[in-house]
Amino acid sequence: MGHKIKIQRVERGKTKSYYVNFPAALAEAAQIEKGEELEWLVEDKNTFLLRRVKPAKSARKAKDA
Repeated sequence: MGHKIKIQRVERGKTKSYYVNFPAALAEAAQIEKGEELEWLVEDKNTFLLRRVKPAKSARKAKDA
């Protein structure tokens, strides 16, 4: 299942930035916390991966312990 988003471009003087709005449903499903660090990985010009800088503990491992 995918979620469509739009990229926002903001220009301030000589600088420009691009913003991605991350759908709340995805953030909640992945249990992303406010202030958590994530990083983009570029596989190719059509594929971008977003991953946690510090991997979250697996809920499955916690259940097995």
